[in-house]
Amino acid sequence: MNSLAREHESSFWWYDLDQRDRQTVRAPLGGDVDCDVVVVGAGYTGLWTAHSLLSLDPTMRVVVLDQWVAGAGASSRNGGWCSGLLPLGWDDLARRYGREATVAFQREADRTVDEVLRVAADEGIDAGIAKGGYLCTAANSVQLASLRQQLDEARRWGRSEDDLRMLDATEARSMIGAARVEGGLFTPHCAAVQPAKLVRGLASAVERRGGVLHDHTRVLAIEPGRVVAEHGTVRAPVVVRATEGYTAALPGQRRRLVPMYTSMIATEPLPASFWASVGWSQRATFNDARRVIFYAQRTADDRIAIGRPGPRSVRFGSALGVVGDEASIEVGLRATLTEQFPDLAEVRIDHRWGGVVGVPRDWTPSVTFDRSTGLATAGGYTGDGVALTNLAGRTVADLVLGRDTDLVRLPWTQHRGRSWEPEPLRFVGATAGSRLARAADERELRTDRPARLLGALAGRLTGH
Repeated sequence: MNSLAREHESSFWWYDLDQRDRQTVRAPLGGDVDCDVVVVGAGYTGLWTAHSLLSLDPTMRVVVLDQWVAGAGASSRNGGWCSGLLPLGWDDLARRYGREATVAFQREADRTVDEVLRVAADEGIDAGIAKGGYLCTAANSVQLASLRQQLDEARRWGRSEDDLRMLDATEARSMIGAARVEGGLFTPHCAAVQPAKLVRGLASAVERRGGVLHDHTRVLAIEPGRVVAEHGTVRAPVVVRATEGYTAALPGQRRRLVPMYTSMIATEPLPASFWASVGWSQRATFNDARRVIFYAQRTADDRIAIGRPGPRSVRFGSALGVVGDEASIEVGLRATLTEQFPDLAEVRIDHRWGGVVGVPRDWTPSVTFDRSTGLATAGGYTGDGVALTNLAGRTVADLVLGRDTDLVRLPWTQHRGRSWEPEPLRFVGATAGSRLARAADERELRTDRPARLLGALAGRLTGH
């Protein structure tokens, strides 16, 4: 595996970029600069924020800084699910913010999927997009019962057949012919995307609108009115922190967002005979109803890209480093792949890579802006950020520009969750919770009986 600074190059998504885009590197910050807004982090959150600001006010001077190259973090390494999924349940949100705010948040998340696709089309970004929805299958009766409970909950929250519908085993298998399918839940509010093409295209769109991007610019301090980097200071009345899974590396932020490690593989392009046998013609994103999820998509060039959190998904002290060696990544994910598609036991794996996502203690993403200091933050998507980052960027822009919109009244706006516990409590609790969740999944798959105690303990320890 490459060093942390070049780990993105192992990703299939990065490999799949055209050569010019793959090799484009912007100049680092080379001195002091004054602007209107400086954004730290050139991933989806930072770039959507810059794009939204410049769309609303083309005269604004916006500078975006990144430690590596634009889009090299999770934005180009994820599963490519542009979905309306929220990382926490509606009941949890409603306990804090009420039913009306919760419904509005979910409705806006669903709309954001189409907003991402609209901007991609308007900006000429060819990101291999297919809005085929999302299918969650049930591998056994325990998972089927879980999906039925999810459907019942969705109906209580006013979700119609147009938002979410139950499929019987035959319907689900006709959509994706995985090995163990007893039924499924399907939502149309999801699109498969090539995430690196989306984020690199977005970076170019920001530049076309007048934004300035600096790669290889390590930030030393984020303060009201300025960002101090190794080779210069950017002064601006508004400073936006958009660092997601890498937030823990910033001074004083180690317990704000925990970096959770996840890894992926991509197969060789698969033959027409395979696709004829399994379907998957609409390129719906896909997983099943286990607790420690996997996530998969059929790529535009007929591979399967599949990922999941590894056994060491959290590290002591929120340490940042490479995800793992390529051999161990392949072993674990090949097992998941062949569990779903046994005919692929001998398939060639062309790419193996990983990345980190940011996880807040209460699993609630947030957008904040303090007008008195000019400091803004956005993040905590827990892996559901391909679409939510767009919503976050638009919300930050509205807050900064003082716009009275529905977005600034969504429940994640100005949400400030508590920090994670200090070490070693955080590491011990999160690791134990992850292991218990895996054990519960394994027991349920083996016995087809609910592992309620293990599941409850896992949820208590992880807060989810």
